[in-house]
Amino acid sequence: MVSPTKFVSSALTIAEMEARKIRHDSSELWMRAIQPALWLVVFGSALTELRSSQLTEGNFTYLQFMSAGIIAQSVLFVAILYGVRLIWERDMGMLTKLLSTPSPRASVVVGKTLASSVRGIFMAIVVLGLTLVLGINLRLDPLDVLGVFCVVILFAMAFTAFSMTLSAFLGTQSRMMAFGQALTMPLFFASNAIYPISLMPKWLQYVSEVNPLSYVVDAMRSMILTGVYSQVPFDIAAIGFFTVLMMVSASLVLRKLVQ
Repeated sequence: MVSPTKFVSSALTIAEMEARKIRHDSSELWMRAIQPALWLVVFGSALTELRSSQLTEGNFTYLQFMSAGIIAQSVLFVAILYGVRLIWERDMGMLTKLLSTPSPRASVVVGKTLASSVRGIFMAIVVLGLTLVLGINLRLDPLDVLGVFCVVILFAMAFTAFSMTLSAFLGTQSRMMAFGQALTMPLFFASNAIYPISLMPKWLQYVSEVNPLSYVVDAMRSMILTGVYSQVPFDIAAIGFFTVLMMVSASLVLRKLVQ
């Protein structure tokens, strides 16, 4: 049985090693920041003149409505392709060395997902910065922004662990890249990220109810737009459950990746 202190220490050590890679080479993150910028500047601006009753909920502009969804999208795209990096580490022999250390597999998963959440927070900061530049009026009180960051951390950890699980079964970078890219758009469009669930056909509404992205967007939208927090505890609980489920899954199959 590994002591909690050793577990936390191992996880933080791995997270620090992963975060150091970001500091040494942040070009990937800046390149990924182009996509949310295009969504806000091009897609959002093109539809912002639509009346709120057509495409949003409440008395908000479309750019206000979609901002939380673009944060979620940018974090999702970073996290869902983490398995590609993990397979590269396996091919280079780095993952085998890491798993041969006394560190528990679960602490490896926690450490790597924590480091991925740093990428997620960076993307959230980029999107929030873009909303300021574009003059999008959001609730950016410190506690609301902190709440968004907490949701981003959970969300990034969940989908990074999900990607790690997928990588153990897909096995190659090309398969992981193709599957990750194929999965992101259905998850994105089958959520409330860019239009209300009420506009969806009935069958898609049922899909959105089991889509974790819907709960992520709902929680962040409550914090930075509506200021209505009654649903937030349930949203956080749903995201937290999904995160724990994915972390356990990744811990169980991680060894399979190097066999």
